[in-house]
Order: sequence, then C-alpha cells, then structure tokens
Amino acid sequence: VVEFSSLSSFWTHIRRNVTTWSPVGAAFNAKPARRQDLFEKNVGLFGVPELSCPAGFQAATKAALKNTELLVQNACSCPPGVETVQCFDQLSDGLCKVADLADFIKVAHPDPAFREAAEKTCIDIGTVVEKLNTNVELCKSLKSLLDNPDIVSQLDPDTRRVAELFMFDFEISGIHLDDKLRKEAVALHVNLLDLNNEFLVGSHMPNRIARSSIPEHLHIHFANEGSFIQVGGLHADSPDDLVREIAYRIYLYPNADLMGCLEELLKCRYKLAKLVGYDSYGHRALKGTMAKTPGYCMSLLQLTAKDFKMMRDMKKKLNPCNSVSDFIRHNYTPLFLYIVRYNIEPSLYSPYLSLGACMEGLNNLFSQLYGVSLMSEHPSAGEVWSEDVRKLAVVHEKEGLLGYIYCDFFHRSNKPHQDCHFTIRGGRWCRETDQYQLPVVVLMLSLPHPTKSTPTLLTPGMMENLFHEMGHAMHSMLGRTRYQHVTALVGFTPTLKIQIVNLTEETNNHPAICATDFAEVPSILMEYFATDYRVISQFARHYETGKPLPESMVARLCESKKVCGAADTQLQIFYAALDQIYHSKPQNRSTTEILKEMQQKFYGLPHIPNTAWQLRFSHLIGYGAKYYSYLMSRAVASMVWRQCFVQDPLNRDMGERYRREMLAHGGAKEPMLMVEGMLQRRPTIEDFVDALVSELHPNFETFIMDSES
Repeated sequence: VVEFSSLSSFWTHIRRNVTTWSPVGAAFNAKPARRQDLFEKNVGLFGVPELSCPAGFQAATKAALKNTELLVQNACSCPPGVETVQCFDQLSDGLCKVADLADFIKVAHPDPAFREAAEKTCIDIGTVVEKLNTNVELCKSLKSLLDNPDIVSQLDPDTRRVAELFMFDFEISGIHLDDKLRKEAVALHVNLLDLNNEFLVGSHMPNRIARSSIPEHLHIHFANEGSFIQVGGLHADSPDDLVREIAYRIYLYPNADLMGCLEELLKCRYKLAKLVGYDSYGHRALKGTMAKTPGYCMSLLQLTAKDFKMMRDMKKKLNPCNSVSDFIRHNYTPLFLYIVRYNIEPSLYSPYLSLGACMEGLNNLFSQLYGVSLMSEHPSAGEVWSEDVRKLAVVHEKEGLLGYIYCDFFHRSNKPHQDCHFTIRGGRWCRETDQYQLPVVVLMLSLPHPTKSTPTLLTPGMMENLFHEMGHAMHSMLGRTRYQHVTALVGFTPTLKIQIVNLTEETNNHPAICATDFAEVPSILMEYFATDYRVISQFARHYETGKPLPESMVARLCESKKVCGAADTQLQIFYAALDQIYHSKPQNRSTTEILKEMQQKFYGLPHIPNTAWQLRFSHLIGYGAKYYSYLMSRAVASMVWRQCFVQDPLNRDMGERYRREMLAHGGAKEPMLMVEGMLQRRPTIEDFVDALVSELHPNFETFIMDSES
C-alpha cells in the first residue's frame, strides 16, 4: 500500500508535466516523507522489537544462544530421521536470523553504537559456531542417520540433500579427524581468519607517493596527504592517459608485507585442504559445484580462451587496422572496457533513467514474467536504519505476500560503496507455526540523492547494476524451500553466514548451500533484460516530458552491452585462471611470477614491471578457487536467454518455467539438474564454451574504434 501523503513531496515542476508514474515509480521518484508522528512506537530494526536500541542486540543474542542449546540437545537425543534434519535446520535458522541481521547492521547503520553492538553479536555467535564445529556428538547424530540405508531410503529428496550438505560442512571442517589433527585444523582455521582479514583490509588500502614525483597539474585527480599524493584506485574512467598510467603504476606497486600475507594465506589453505583429505584447496572448494573439479574448470577456461584468441586473430587478418591491442596498452589497465561504456555518454541517457522509471520497469517485468508486483510500504518507526530506505512488499497475484525487500539505495558516509544484496532472513516452512517464514532481504546501492528539482537519475551502468542486484532479490523472493539451509541465495557482498558447523576461514555470503557457480545466474540473466530494447522501451522515458528514449539511443545502449560483455568475459577468464593456479598444488614460485604467466597466456598482454595486481584481488577471500563461478553463471545465463527469452523477453510461460525449474529450489536441488530442467538438455563443456564465446560480439573491435573517434 502506498502512503499517498508521501507524494506531496513531489517537485512542483513534475506536477506541471503530463508524466505519470505507477505507485512504485512515484514512490522512488519522490523524496522520502518525514515521519509526522514523533510518538509512534519504535518497532525495532526490521520489526524485531528487541532491536529498538543497541542494547537489544545482547538480548537477541542471548535468546538465540539459549535456543541453540535446546536444539543441540534435541538433535543429539532424537531418533535418527526427519526430525534430526529439522533440528539442524532450526539451529541454522535461529543463529542466522540474528547473525545475518547483525552482520548487515555492523556495516550499514549510521549510528556507531548500533554498529558496535552488532559487531559484538557477530563475534559472540561466531564463537558458539566454532564450538559447534567441533561438537562430535552433534556430528554423530547426523552420521547415524546417513549411515543407515533403511532410514535414508525413507527420506524425501529435499531432506536427504540437506542432511548430506550438513555432513559435508562437518567433513570440510575436519570433524572426522582425531583429536590431534582436529586441533591442528582449528588452529589453521583461526590463522586463516586473521590472514583473510589482513589481506582484505590491505587490498583496499591506498598507496602514496611524494607530490613532487608527479606533474603538479595532475595533483587535483588524487587525494592529498601532506607532502604525499594518495592513490586509492585505478582511475580507469579517467579520460587522461597519464592519470590512468600513474594510478595503475602506483596503486599496484608491490607491498612486501601484503605479498607475504598472500603467500602465507595460500600455503595455509593448501595445508588445511590436505589435512581434511583433499588434493588441493581447489578440490575442496569445488566439491558440490557444477564444475565439481579444478580439472573441469581449467578445461573450460583453456577452451574458451583458445576460441577467443582464434576469433580475434581472424578479425585482425580481416581488419588489421582495427586491432585494439594498441588501444588497450595505451590505457594501461585491463578495466578499459569501462571507458568504452562511458563512450555512450551516460549524461544523455540519465534523464530517461530516473530511479522511479527503472523501478517501474522492474515492476512491469516481474508482473509479466511471474505475476509479481512490487508494492511500496511506509516503514514503521525504528524499522529502518536511515530515513531514505524504502520498503517493498513483493506480492504474487495468486499466492499473496512473498517477502520484503528493503532498498538502501542512496549514498551516505560510512556506508559500503559496493552494490550488494544481504539476506536478513531466509525462507523456510516452520513446523512450529505451520506457516512459511517469509524471506527478508536488503538491496544496497550508492546512488546520488535526488535534488529539489530532479529525481535520482541513473547512468546505464547504474541501471544495469540495479537490475543485477534485483535478480538476486527475486531469487530470494521466489524461492519456496522447505529448509532454510537451502533457501535462495544472495548476491556478492560478503556477509557472515552460519552454516552450523562450517564457520570456515572464508566470509561466506550465501545463506544456503547453493553452488557458487550457479549463484550469479539469476542476476546476470537480469542484465540481458536490462539491455534488451523491448524491455527498455517499456520504462525508459524522460523524467520531465515523459518522452521515450529514442530508438537510436536504445540500439546504441544495447550494442555497448554486447561489446563490454565480450571484453569483460576475456578479462574474467584471466582472473579465474589465476585464481585456479593460486589454489592448486604449491607452485614453488612467487604469486607475481604466476600472474605474469597467466596474464600473457589468458589475456595476451605483458605484465607491467613493478606492479602486483594480485594484491588488489580481494575476491581471493570470498571466492577463493571459485572465481570462475562468474563465467559459469554467465554461460548458463547466456544459454537460458538465447534459448528461452531472446525471442520474447516478456513471455509468461517461460517466466513460469524459469521460476519452477531454477528459482524455486534455492539450493535444494543439484544445480546442473536445475539447468537441465530449464534447457531440457544437459549442457556439455562445449556448450558452456560456445555460450561464452558467443559473447564476443562480431563488431567488438570496430565498435571500440568508432567510439574512440
């Protein structure tokens, strides 16, 4: 239900125009209304009564841990069967509902007192999880179930899979080892937690150089620190060649301490993997994924890279003057594709891509594909952490309320500047209440605030990111799993996920055991919708006049997506190959030497001396040995798009099939079986390669040269 009183804050000039928006579009193009009733009862963050003040986190933690004790006792004492698995899932759900919420608040709440209280909750629950990791009796209760063929045969498929996933968590944590080796595994886990944190922090730290070392007229492009210039990024979007070169060489200059940290981290991961019975950390990380083994993963990367090179070589012979190699080297950064994207003049597109228009487009798309509507609700007092956070109820035309999405879209200080998706509460069937526990998620972006005369206007890149993150959110909303442990998965930004006995050294962002290489399929598929002319034409219209985006501009936007997608795919192949080699058996050479070889082999560009890009590769923490997942997900999304949606992106039958075969299961079904159900065939490695190579647009090089001119 829309609070129409909030619409009174519309800008005067908008009222004078003929532009009309749907309720959800109007809600996001209006400034948030200030709360009128100052005495309204504080319902607590996300409607959790205890969280009306920072001290409430302690009460919520205490209640969750007390409930944990009871559930552990039940799991260890009940006869082996369905009830055992239900106890495990309740245990996971109880811890996650507090830990995931706290993990979000500790990075998002503007009040330091709330952030500190949430941080303490994360630590307290993490300590309990470490004890569960080594609870032999808890493991035995699950093992006695899975070791009994008669009991296993009576389990339904979902219950059996969840039980097996919980056991997998135990095994990779070393629970099966004797006391001495188990203590060694715990020590490695603790060491890795410290190393991960050290590397993650260091990978984002700026480098600095004496101001006198660079031309004075370029100082304005960098942060000043006394007699030093601070370089905190690659400045890949700068039109100045020299600025990009300086940023590249300084930001990527090797740091000896961080280099040592990375080397030790990789050694420690390998030791842990060997200790718990795997050939390498890669083998441990890929178990349960679509790729399954590092060998399959490297074959996919090598075959794709080979086909990319062959196609590019053929084009160079046909169009030798259109080679982009000089252009790439001239920019000094592999992120040159963003320059290409900016050549479509974002400022010309932004007036047609107001936040309200984009949300209206998403609402229309979901309505046509799934029969789902996004309905703006006015949050209660204390429910949100910032006044500009919007709340959406996701409502199905027949099934009713599916869940809630909180939209934290606007920039503010002390807020992460990364577009991401957080799960606050996973969905599951509650036997206690005989009702479905509705999922609750947060989408976080860093969009500019509206002004007095203009709503928030998005660039094409921002619009695509919004669609991407909403793909994750709808995966959570449309999933209807029996168990919380396999509810739909979240997006990219790390959150603390308690998987009962799997508090690994990594910061796991998935609220379910859902294959990482399937995780990005729903979000990447949304990128195809975001740059399809039939979808764009439904919502892209000028915020003042209501005129639609001209067809020529729509075509250019769609073309740029294909070009950037091609360049991005080749870049990801290099990143993924590097990640795989780092997590294979010890190489007895430096990480920089490995980088140099992989960059030349998979990206075709020489390594720049005295740079160490791997020290900025922060994904090594959350996605160690799994960075290829982006490519695997892109390949699946490409196949689904081309086979099921390219002819008609608004086809309701295909939308229902997509929900039924892929979105509804979360992690309760083998990912390859979900893909097979959607495509009605089992894709081969050649199919995955073909899907990725198809991203190399025929006019790739010509487009770049045209854009430059």
